Amino acid sequence: MYSTWEKRLLQRKESTSLRKLSINASETDFLSNDYLGVARNKVFHKMLLETIQSDPKILAGSTGSRLIRGHSAEVHETESILAQKHRTESALLFASGYAANLTLFSCLPQRQDTIIVDEYIHRSVHDGCVMSKAIKWKFRHNNLEDLEAKLKRARGLCFVAVESLYSMEGDFAPLTEIAKLTDKYGASLIIDEAHAFGVFGYGLVHQLGLQNSVFATLITYGKAMGSHGAALLCSKLIKTYLINFGSPFIYSTALPDLIWRQIRIGYEFLDNHPALASNLRHNIRLFRTQQVPTISGTDSPIQSLIVPDNKQLLNLKNSLSEKGLQTYAVFSPTVKLGTERLRICLHTFNQKNDILLLTQSIKSSLDL
Repeated sequence: MYSTWEKRLLQRKESTSLRKLSINASETDFLSNDYLGVARNKVFHKMLLETIQSDPKILAGSTGSRLIRGHSAEVHETESILAQKHRTESALLFASGYAANLTLFSCLPQRQDTIIVDEYIHRSVHDGCVMSKAIKWKFRHNNLEDLEAKLKRARGLCFVAVESLYSMEGDFAPLTEIAKLTDKYGASLIIDEAHAFGVFGYGLVHQLGLQNSVFATLITYGKAMGSHGAALLCSKLIKTYLINFGSPFIYSTALPDLIWRQIRIGYEFLDNHPALASNLRHNIRLFRTQQVPTISGTDSPIQSLIVPDNKQLLNLKNSLSEKGLQTYAVFSPTVKLGTERLRICLHTFNQKNDILLLTQSIKSSLDL
């Protein structure tokens, strides 16, 4: 009965790609998505503590899904505020970005429709598409010609899904050009801003003023905001449709009011501390001056270095860990076979000496 599972796990172990859970280490953090350091910020912690002390009932669980008992005045107000801040018609909050993508892609596209996704889109989008009856095509990463070729062949309603900042590549989508293409062919553009929000203000859709060109935008709060949950920014019609037909939303217990309040406090904190993003940009520039050959964007807090040999990649990660530097080795199938990589996340709190130690150690280990 267990032989199939044991065999697959053994294969992972032999390829040095077996996943394991580990307790957070005390090493220097070049691993987490806490780009602005909000999750560890004492001022932010104090704001949360004062909120809890003044209104302790927000600690209680929601006791039900949003449709049963989980739709409180707190979450209703938070969604209204988010729509105003992002200049969209409405917002719908979820427990996570994964749940939001699962809901959106599983229920909106119908059997006669087409979903076109960037080949490097997040796994949550692929899983949502599996639950849908629509046809799904991949287009080559950030390749506008390949995207247009597939748009020409699409049938029914067409949905195009991209990330503004890709979590494994650390590069950016050409959003303005993609928005022009989807408008040209009458397709609905969906943009996942999980790794761009906070690092680039309210996200690149907001910065570029693309709200009217985008069908739906996903914002997550577990990364640069150091909180939890996610928001889908969309029209009132789509929000109502998801509430009625989105199974992952309908049948999930709602998060407690503490999380919704924390999101509002998080926006206030980010608005009042623009220096955090400025400090992050400074650290990114410092890293880039050391000429580590990454595949990532110049301004990206995610810097990925291709190391296709699994043993070499694991040795590199372990050697950095021995020096107190925490990074992440990404193996297949998370990324394509032959594109295994060391994923480095830069933060506002990283010190100059640590960044220089990191880059020098990488170049020394790989003879760069």
